[in-house]
Amino acid sequence: MKLDAIDLRILDAVQHDGRITKLALAEKAGLSPTPCWMRLRKLEKAGIITGYHARIAPRRIAPVASVMMEVTLANHRQADFERFERAVAATPEIVACWSVGGGVDYILKIMAADIDAYQRLVDGLLDRELGIDRYFTYIVTKTVKEDTVLPVSSFSASGEEQNVS
Repeated sequence: MKLDAIDLRILDAVQHDGRITKLALAEKAGLSPTPCWMRLRKLEKAGIITGYHARIAPRRIAPVASVMMEVTLANHRQADFERFERAVAATPEIVACWSVGGGVDYILKIMAADIDAYQRLVDGLLDRELGIDRYFTYIVTKTVKEDTVLPVSSFSASGEEQNVS
């Protein structure tokens, strides 16, 4: 699918406000409502827009510990990665996980009620024998920036159409 400047404006608008009205979205995109809505549906069907979510301030609900964790697996066979990734996907406290190149295999973002809850989670992962060789814990003391909005307008070089697979 080729994305043009209008598609990028639509993406930018809906990620800033997932509840935007059809009329307001059309105005931001520079289209009339029907063609704008058709483009939005096309972006959804293509899997470029994967969902609409509310952003929640967790500390307004209850105290929470944010933890970043580096994980290195003992073995690097495909089955080892798959077993670990299945466990991660099934653990709600692990809110993000990235497979990375370099000195570690994964970086995880974990939200737990407190540090004791985090340690119980880690102990549970270790007890499940998922192949974790080493892990390092980093307690988040202050969130400087945590944006869910992607800079889609900067993905396009000088407003050219972009091929998206």
